[in-house]
Amino acid sequence: MSKIGTDKLSSDARRELITDIIRQYADFIFRTAYQNLKNRSDAEDVLQEVSVALVKSNAPLTDSLHLKSWLVTVTLNKCRDLRRYQARRSYIPLEECENIEAPETREVMEELWQLPENYRTVIYLHYYAGFKLAEIAEILGKKPNTVASRLRRGRKALEKILKEEGSDYE
Repeated sequence: MSKIGTDKLSSDARRELITDIIRQYADFIFRTAYQNLKNRSDAEDVLQEVSVALVKSNAPLTDSLHLKSWLVTVTLNKCRDLRRYQARRSYIPLEECENIEAPETREVMEELWQLPENYRTVIYLHYYAGFKLAEIAEILGKKPNTVASRLRRGRKALEKILKEEGSDYE
């Protein structure tokens, strides 16, 4: 790699250089992430995140020694971020789920499907996925008050449906 500054590159040349860097270092990034996370899917996710970070950053694109160091640092940071995220979220890998829907919630889930999507999504994310209102607002790109209103209206609509059908859930 040459020593020219990346600020002197045209946007097309910068894009081409980043593409070449990703091709050159993808295996290295993936292997670093895989040995750190011991999970192929998570390592692939980290590879994508590092690639996006490279595009958005002012990484030393033309200095291979510093570039590799930058890539390792970002890869390890993304691995650490992923582990922290997973530690905060309790989850069961899909392979271990025999039946995604618990028998005791099947009836409520069937009733939930009768709600409009905007209510159904908020109720599901809050009660089943365990997200807080602020997190749901961020996920959906809505204001927290909008999410709170949808949750309240959705609960009322669900309660009405459950009462009409004579359900034991109240």
